[in-house]
Amino acid sequence: MVQNGNDLKTELLSTISEKQQISFNDLTDIYFSRGIGKIELKSTLEMLERENAIASRANGGILTYYVLEKEPFRKVLIVEDDKNINKLMAISIGKDYEINQIYDGGKAISFIRNEKPDLVVLDLMLPNKDGLDICQTIKTDKSTNNIIVILVSAMDPTSNRFKGIKYGADYYIKKPFEPKELSALVNIFLRKKGKRFDPLIDLPGEERLSLELERSIKEESEYILGTLNVDNIGTYAKRFGEKSAMVILRLVSQLLQDILKKYNNELFVGFLNSTQFVIAGKKEIVSSTVQEIRTEFDNVFPFILQDQGYKPVSLDLPELFGREEPPKLSISFTESDKKERIAKREEVLKEKSASQSGDITAYTYDELYKMLGGSGNLDIVITRENNNVKLRVGKDAEQ
Repeated sequence: MVQNGNDLKTELLSTISEKQQISFNDLTDIYFSRGIGKIELKSTLEMLERENAIASRANGGILTYYVLEKEPFRKVLIVEDDKNINKLMAISIGKDYEINQIYDGGKAISFIRNEKPDLVVLDLMLPNKDGLDICQTIKTDKSTNNIIVILVSAMDPTSNRFKGIKYGADYYIKKPFEPKELSALVNIFLRKKGKRFDPLIDLPGEERLSLELERSIKEESEYILGTLNVDNIGTYAKRFGEKSAMVILRLVSQLLQDILKKYNNELFVGFLNSTQFVIAGKKEIVSSTVQEIRTEFDNVFPFILQDQGYKPVSLDLPELFGREEPPKLSISFTESDKKERIAKREEVLKEKSASQSGDITAYTYDELYKMLGGSGNLDIVITRENNNVKLRVGKDAEQ
């Protein structure tokens, strides 16, 4: 049993470090059995955050904690022409970094090439050279392409977010930004223990999806669970390349994460390592989220087509630079039928109980895909190797 506050801090650090990342709910379950209530737990976690030993982030609708490595001073460059906002960014990021501030886009590239900051916080609208150009230059230069770029902008967030992700930006924050969000992102990108933080893959995966599926079976009928899919992305990947398809998935992921901020803990979003995101929550909230992501995606799709060489879709019959019709991407949502989900779950559990011991409700991606109505033939498969996230076209797209 935990004896005092210092013991609890030490144990919490050990627990989070062992997992590399863990949700507040999971910590609550672990420490409840040790006589630690939510208030004491939350207070100790806040203390560890103030000491920069850990960082937290609302991840897929779940508050997740990460252990931070004790790195030497890392370099952060802020490129923002508004002096007040630039100062706020510097204060938000804190004193654990060597912070440099630039107010003119024209001066950014020479500084970046000479000083090699570890992370750049970059406004889009800058004098002399805009943020997208700077981002593209950073990510296409072999001497600087490992630098993390966080774009910050108030302008037309969907189309600019698409361009930013295409040019290699690691994350996009809309103005007005939350200082704590910027601080957490910088900490997690630069000091997270283990594999490099990736906003797409870092959405809840197998472990959290397994728990959410179990929860969905126990909840009342107003609680639904289903899969949000980027339709036709396999064909898109074949036509324009796997990197282009990855940009689309990253775009949808970040749009979903923006929407999640409005609902706190009332909505769950996970990633199935294919074209599919899992969404769960009260039916009204899920329906609203799906409609919002569809609207956002439909608004940006003309820019996606233009980027691939098609004339503006505002024309009644858009002329193509090529003869082939463009692959039509769209967002669909399929609600998982609870009875069918329970039946498939029973099939999976029978197979697992015959072959393994331990927690048989910890499902693999293949098992989750089966229970949520997938065919087993994935258009897109996501893999992670040496901190690089890769996408490959799967069986369906190759047929």
